[in-house]
Amino acid sequence: MSKLNDVTSQYKPGAVTSLENELILNWYPPRILRRLEGKAPLSLLELGLGHGYTTALFNRHFQRHVVLEGSSVVIDLFRENYPGLNIELVEGYFEHFVSSEQFDVVMMGFILEHVDDPGLILRRFRDNLRPGGSLYVAVPNAKSLNRRLGLAMGKIADIYELNANDHALGHQRQFCRDTLKALLQAEGYRVTWEEGIYLKPLPLGYMQTMPEFEENLQAMCEVGVDFPDLCVGLLMEVQVA
Repeated sequence: MSKLNDVTSQYKPGAVTSLENELILNWYPPRILRRLEGKAPLSLLELGLGHGYTTALFNRHFQRHVVLEGSSVVIDLFRENYPGLNIELVEGYFEHFVSSEQFDVVMMGFILEHVDDPGLILRRFRDNLRPGGSLYVAVPNAKSLNRRLGLAMGKIADIYELNANDHALGHQRQFCRDTLKALLQAEGYRVTWEEGIYLKPLPLGYMQTMPEFEENLQAMCEVGVDFPDLCVGLLMEVQVA
């Protein structure tokens, strides 16, 4: 697990990316939970703890909640920050998880950009999805508005190029709406719903100088729902085709 532990600096308090991570990771779980309203208590298999925000939010709404995490450092931080949650926490790489249990919901929130082979992950966990169940995938968007502007200004040479924050977070790739959909379809899924996460027009440093900064951030999340191609993140609900 040492490889994952080597890229955990951005998951600790005070990290450079913490403000936007907190914004995004607290925004999209309620959007998913809204999709699940009116259904009986569900079981959830969640891949990755990350900062712990999503796990804590989802935990209130599921009768059974299993979380897989490969970093012992991230697990220790989570247990320190969120004691007492009703979660079955399994330490290990996603690629090594073996279980015949099926879940109503499988959550892959911002993990496919980290793994060696995202197609393998999508294939492995397809059998853990109960018939009629939903898989939710969230990934960074290479073609976000701020990255498009960066490309036009010569700040990046290629829209899919990884930046310093990507490397600090352990990202191995960038997705866009087309490449994510193509991957999901190739691995036997069909997209049933999608939306954007956080329409960011400018670098955070510039936006922090604007009046009503916090209000603007929330507005960027609300407006971004309808413009996934331009958002920082992509959110898709899929089912087995």
